[in-house]
Amino acid sequence: MRRTPVTFTSHRRALTVAAGSIGLAIALSSCASAEESGAASAENTAGQAVASSEIDCSQFDEFGGKDALDGKEVEVYTTIVAPEDQPFIDTFAPFTECTGITVNYNGSKQFEAQLPVRVQSGDAPDIAFLPQPGLLQRMVATGAVAEPPASVTKNVDENWTAAWKEYGSVDGTFYAAPLGANVKSFVWYSPKAFSDAGYEIPKTWDELIALSDTMAADNPDVKPWCAGIGSDAATGWPATDWLEDTVLRQHGPDVYDQWIAHEIPFNDPRIVQSLDTVGQVLKNEEYVNGGLGGVTSIATTPFQDAGLPILQGQCMMHRQASFYQANWPDGTTVAEDGDVFAFPFPEFSAEVGQGIVGGGEFVAAFNDEPATQALQYYISTSDWANLKAKATGPGWFNANKGLDLDNLSSPIDRLAAEQLQDDSVTFRFDASDLMPAAIGSGAEWTQLTAWIAEGKSSQEVADAVEAAWPAS
Repeated sequence: MRRTPVTFTSHRRALTVAAGSIGLAIALSSCASAEESGAASAENTAGQAVASSEIDCSQFDEFGGKDALDGKEVEVYTTIVAPEDQPFIDTFAPFTECTGITVNYNGSKQFEAQLPVRVQSGDAPDIAFLPQPGLLQRMVATGAVAEPPASVTKNVDENWTAAWKEYGSVDGTFYAAPLGANVKSFVWYSPKAFSDAGYEIPKTWDELIALSDTMAADNPDVKPWCAGIGSDAATGWPATDWLEDTVLRQHGPDVYDQWIAHEIPFNDPRIVQSLDTVGQVLKNEEYVNGGLGGVTSIATTPFQDAGLPILQGQCMMHRQASFYQANWPDGTTVAEDGDVFAFPFPEFSAEVGQGIVGGGEFVAAFNDEPATQALQYYISTSDWANLKAKATGPGWFNANKGLDLDNLSSPIDRLAAEQLQDDSVTFRFDASDLMPAAIGSGAEWTQLTAWIAEGKSSQEVADAVEAAWPAS
């Protein structure tokens, strides 16, 4: 059936909030929670009301049911603050009606700094939404994180791909179910411009380069690409996403994982090759930087602005995450036949196959009280995922296979969730978020910026990042 397009009416705050969160020493999420920390408001796309009648209250009987749970309180501690907290609060209302448990939602901009302090002082929250696996590992190392009940493990085994469970595990023990998700691996474009020129969506990297060559030849005044990696103190992070997408697709998940774990050095020839491959686009004056300048302008262009020349017909493509949907100007229709849409970053070979780089949050509990486990279980269910999608409107999805795509009002959210639910597509978490902070939010950002701004070679950049890798 034909999907309803989304017309956005607010866009700037979302990406600004996302960028501001990147430099935090613990979260380092490179906009990993941007879909929740700033989903744009849109005409006719506000979230729907949810009701207790939409869930089966008997599922909480294993935790004692309402007779045992009524009057209990559970604190949820998170980075997600007003107004993005309201859809979460709305989805907890049916849970409260079923169980009698009061959920105290505590969103804090100081979450990353305060959670370790609270845990160390014996004041851990009942549940925390952790913005990336590295923080989960740190919390598990304190001994304060409780393993979830078997019913949570069962839900994750049944409804998520194996990679998501692995990211919620530490040393082979599962601790935290996934929450929300985002997908980094998209190329934004104008469907009308493609249709008018007779361009087809590329399925492989070679097709993407051939298309870029054709675009450059067809109209030298309209560049195939526009890009920007500017982000104040976090300048450089969008370039890490380019590199991650390329490493995963060019060399596969095993090499990607070894790269993150430093089992191969950052200057391994395969990583250098992937950076050279990215340079086929970002360092090619024939391809960039439509409406914004030449190659070096990429380093100074704010990432929030980098895709906007598509709407002025000054460039044809822009690689950026699903959460970029919140950045389009008032009245922009995001749809397959709208003003802008996106296609998946293409694969390199059938042998390696398609991959996705993305991010998300994980639900960790700091005690095994029945009330805590009941809420932990609820959040891991397909019921909750569908209620959350309805309550939020555009800008939120997760990788739960029980999430009905028809409950997602944004075409980009549907496309992203569809990919995440596909077992044939390899998901990997953003590599820079999993590397040591000195690398993933330090040397890599700095060196990739110099790669663009100063013309440093891929080998020089890789050598410099490797030299900065912490000894332990």
